[in-house]
Amino acid sequence: MHTSHLRAATLRLDQFLELKGFRRTQERYTILEEIYSHHDHHHFDANQLREILLEKGFHLSMATVYNTLELFAEAGLIKKHQFGNSPASHYERTLGSRQHDHVVCLDCHCVKEFCDPRMGSIENTVGDWFQTQVLQHSLVFYGHCTDELCPHKAGKNVN
Repeated sequence: MHTSHLRAATLRLDQFLELKGFRRTQERYTILEEIYSHHDHHHFDANQLREILLEKGFHLSMATVYNTLELFAEAGLIKKHQFGNSPASHYERTLGSRQHDHVVCLDCHCVKEFCDPRMGSIENTVGDWFQTQVLQHSLVFYGHCTDELCPHKAGKNVN
């Protein structure tokens, strides 16, 4: 299943680069493969992605990683999020991903995804109210973690 998403992403990148007149570089395809080959990377930031690539022997500058992520966002291959007051942008792949929403802990910055079928009905209602064809939406709930084991909870001493 993930290889079909990688193939689709590679094809989209090929088309996008050709349309824009950009070069097809090994770095771009290496980053794309990392994003689309590993389903456990739901949300990631540029530093996390670079660390993973460094561990695998790919020595890319942060500028290359950031520029490539911006290019992928423009191509519709990933979605960029800015959650709360976090200085880091978070990313997630778009192909093969269903519509979902987020819950962000303001203490530990953990991002959790959820799907609620009622959101489709809400989209339709909002579209009717404003005479708009809703194509997508973004919903983020912010709160404080209730996990007692969270090391970032208010009042805990974090070393």
